[in-house]
Amino acid sequence: MFALVDCNNFYVSCERVFQPRLEGQPVVVLSNNDGCLISRSAEAKALGLQMGDPYFKVKPLLEEHKVAVFSSNYALYGDMSRRVMWYLSQVAPAVEVYSIDEAFLDLHGMERFVVSSLDTFARQVRTNVLARTGIPTCVGIAPTKTLAKLANRLAKKNPELGGVCYLDTAVRRQWALEQVAVEDVWGIGRQYAQKLAAAGITTAAQLAACSEAYARKHLGGVVGARLVRELQGFSCQGLAPVRTAPCRGAACVAPAPSAAH
Repeated sequence: MFALVDCNNFYVSCERVFQPRLEGQPVVVLSNNDGCLISRSAEAKALGLQMGDPYFKVKPLLEEHKVAVFSSNYALYGDMSRRVMWYLSQVAPAVEVYSIDEAFLDLHGMERFVVSSLDTFARQVRTNVLARTGIPTCVGIAPTKTLAKLANRLAKKNPELGGVCYLDTAVRRQWALEQVAVEDVWGIGRQYAQKLAAAGITTAAQLAACSEAYARKHLGGVVGARLVRELQGFSCQGLAPVRTAPCRGAACVAPAPSAAH
């Protein structure tokens, strides 16, 4: 099993750690030179603010709703990221730091070491990351990295899951695949999404049902075939351990290349 741990609204969450009065309030973080929005709290999203909105265009709306606005502070975000990744490296045998706010954990063989289940383990990880760093996270767990990414998306989109989506059975995996649009599958870029839509493939479940031959022909050869196999629950991407500075005690790896674009 793989887990994907993803920090929620990471830049906004970092700012809230040092200004807890902003909990429950709309908050946004701006890009370099305050050009556009690059992080939004849930409350800011509810106002209709979009990623990449030019600041000068939405400034009246921000002022009308008293949205807290921050210039980006990458030194702070880098430090908070290292704290999160360091903790993750203490609880999993191998960690792939995929980006500043998300990491894959290799959980193979972990079932016999956790108290009850990987679902409980994931919830403990969320609780401990929040307690140690102040950063809220969501966790997706599945047999492949592509499915773990998909599970994490569902954990974020469905509050009733409590921040964890564990795809441990074929029934749950099928349910998850049916919830996700094909353009939201990790590795499917806009060009391939349009191509698949034209062929009547609009959900991850429909893509997972494709044959390997179809994937090879229409999704970039072996890369596309591996993507479909991962959606079917067959792991084609592992972690390639390379020790990096932020992690201690566990193997950490560099970001892996994404699949088809």
